[in-house]
Amino acid sequence: MSRTSSAFTGKPFGVARVCRIWDMARSTVYWRRQPSRMEPRRRGPCGFHTDAELVEVIKGVLTESPFTGEGYRKVWAMLRDKDVRTSKERTLRLMRENGLLAVKRPGRPHGPKAHNGTIRTERVDEMWGTDMTTTMTLSEGNASIFFAIDHCSLELVGIHAAKRGTRLEALEPIRQGVRRNFGAFGKDVADGLTLRHDHGSQFISEDFQREIAFLGIKDSPSYVREPQGNGIAERFVRILKENLLWVRGFQTVEDLRQGLQSFKETYTTRWRVGRHGYRTPEQYREKLLSAMGKAA
Repeated sequence: MSRTSSAFTGKPFGVARVCRIWDMARSTVYWRRQPSRMEPRRRGPCGFHTDAELVEVIKGVLTESPFTGEGYRKVWAMLRDKDVRTSKERTLRLMRENGLLAVKRPGRPHGPKAHNGTIRTERVDEMWGTDMTTTMTLSEGNASIFFAIDHCSLELVGIHAAKRGTRLEALEPIRQGVRRNFGAFGKDVADGLTLRHDHGSQFISEDFQREIAFLGIKDSPSYVREPQGNGIAERFVRILKENLLWVRGFQTVEDLRQGLQSFKETYTTRWRVGRHGYRTPEQYREKLLSAMGKAA
């Protein structure tokens, strides 16, 4: 129709009239008239590395990392450690295009929260979270794992495994953390520290409550059926499972205990935390303690 001439004027019909009759935008016609269309690409400078080169560097970073499921932000931070400068957006695009992104589990809708505010703290050793998970050993069957984690630095202050998950075993990570971070174990030595936990039978038992009170630790149970109240500990359970328990087998409970202590060191010194400027828990703790020393 666009090449047909008018019987009245003898001239071809105009683009505007043809597009109006066809109900088509003129920009579409002009775009389709272009002899060749380049593939769309990111605007601006390309940087020092091509996409192919950067993908290989990203694969190397993911291979070197002791953790599984690293997100693009942490990969971007590790690239900077290697003096490879690029943007977070480009890192995300390349990881998505090459199937390097971590699998993200879909969430589910929640009702209104029973609590407000945040469980994060501004100072280390102000609040610890504790929880328990389980795993299987090859020769001794089920084993219980207890741990304690700082709500500020996300430092793993203590971790322990036992055949039976009793109240006395649940106290071991707390004892480890008190000895390490407070330098002693005695009455009111951890005064000012709050302990967050769920309503597990081990944590609300009389023996457990009596010992943390002796140490000067304030008890802070989370709301019933509200795991968000103990979210710091709940999130660490996922880290532990994805990076150790689901990828490595242990023959005995003692092997598991030693593996947990080794993982504690790796996590504290190499796990990067986005809200801490991609510092490790150890680096962030040292930063805060240094700032407190200067202020004093």
